[in-house]
Amino acid sequence: MSIVDSLLDNAYEDTQLLISNDKNGDDFLKHRDVDFIMKTEEKEKAETVVDFISDNNYGQASFEKIENEYRILIIINMPTTQQVLTSISALMVCISSLFSVDYDGWGCVLQPNKNEETQ
Repeated sequence: MSIVDSLLDNAYEDTQLLISNDKNGDDFLKHRDVDFIMKTEEKEKAETVVDFISDNNYGQASFEKIENEYRILIIINMPTTQQVLTSISALMVCISSLFSVDYDGWGCVLQPNKNEETQ
């Protein structure tokens, strides 16, 4: 799959998740930790990606071995407005392509609107 196709597919998937989060009352403007996940079977690649993310201050990066693969975790405290989230997620697609690791998406704890909290 070309990088353009990967970016287009990823933007669609990100938007679908944001739509779901909106239906669940998420306030996209509230900052929260967002977890971006990459995976590889090679420890050296995991170390290289973590070093690249850390050296360039893209986020807090770490990795751990889970069964037969290495799970790379990048945490960024940010709002999840569509423009911000899809831009950062696109960066993760590019980084995963650059280092030949699998980008497995993102997740976060929803931050409810104040109106939703009182209902």
